[in-house]
Amino acid sequence: MTTVKTITGWIEEVAPLALQEDYDNAGLLIGSPDMVVNGVLITVDVTEPVIEEAYNIGCNLIISHHPLIFRGVKRLTGQNETQRCIIKAIKHNIAVYAAHTNMDNVLSGVNGKIAEKIGLKNMKILLPKKQTLLKLVTFVPVNHISSVQNALFEAGAGHIGNYDNCSYSSEGNGTFRANEKANPFVGEIDVTHTEAEIRLEVIMPGYLKEKIIRALLNAHPYEEPAYDIIPLDNALSIVGAGIIGELPGEKDELQFLHQLKSIFQLDTLKHTSLLNKTIRKVAICGGSGSEFLPEAITAGADVFISADFKYHQYFDAENKILIADIGHYESEQFTKDVFYEIITKNIPKFAVRISDVNTNPIKYL
Repeated sequence: MTTVKTITGWIEEVAPLALQEDYDNAGLLIGSPDMVVNGVLITVDVTEPVIEEAYNIGCNLIISHHPLIFRGVKRLTGQNETQRCIIKAIKHNIAVYAAHTNMDNVLSGVNGKIAEKIGLKNMKILLPKKQTLLKLVTFVPVNHISSVQNALFEAGAGHIGNYDNCSYSSEGNGTFRANEKANPFVGEIDVTHTEAEIRLEVIMPGYLKEKIIRALLNAHPYEEPAYDIIPLDNALSIVGAGIIGELPGEKDELQFLHQLKSIFQLDTLKHTSLLNKTIRKVAICGGSGSEFLPEAITAGADVFISADFKYHQYFDAENKILIADIGHYESEQFTKDVFYEIITKNIPKFAVRISDVNTNPIKYL
């Protein structure tokens, strides 16, 4: 039987909840993680019509990009749509889950899917996230270094850019004295022991800390392994805001904008003045990404595709870059495909549906 926890676990393998921004509320919002799932309905937003759709087609788990609950809910009287959605979901025994900025902050998430649709290559994070890396330092008996090292690598430690199994080691001697309550791996009770050890250092992402420490404790032969966890200011290159990449070849500006209209099925596309140059390097940030315009300019992008630019922010382009504002919902619509692909990859014949409801609150004449 497939549970809510199983399905959301697959999503969190791609986009761990620890990667969401502080203001966000991603995760399981309504329902039990142990509930057996009959079917999944995927949407960008949770609205009353979406919940009714899920109920009518027999789906008891809704997975959305935007969280239904952002702020604290102090009462459930049905006075606004959020409250009515919560009431209906509980009434129909429908679980509701969201993967929001955690899915924005990974290469294979929202922005990665946009880049795929446009055909970008050589992709990397536009603004890598800082203070998400840790250094783990531990001390291992010489004869056990390989088993401990491999356990840490398998748990996710030692990744630097396009390299894995990265570590540094140096030889030394450790000392300790076991008391009468200890069960030492080497040495005797109440006698100071000196052991030839290797100092092992690896980098690890903060969101994998607990998993990696468990692996260390399970693999290390000592009863009480010594280890240090050191915060780093280094940026994690595979996590952060936006994506920048390159088109296979140069394209005319106007031709590229028309291509965007076609790919995203846009009724309208707002943009800054054409710069009379070709497009090759493309920066992307799905949703409200206008704040990352300076990073797109610094990275040398020819165009920045995002949404929700304010009037005066268009002036900030200063003829250095073409801004293409394709709309918030429009830029995130393919997140539904990301969820669908994650679930069906793990369980191909499961009942997974993409909602027929267009939840975009903005309409165009």
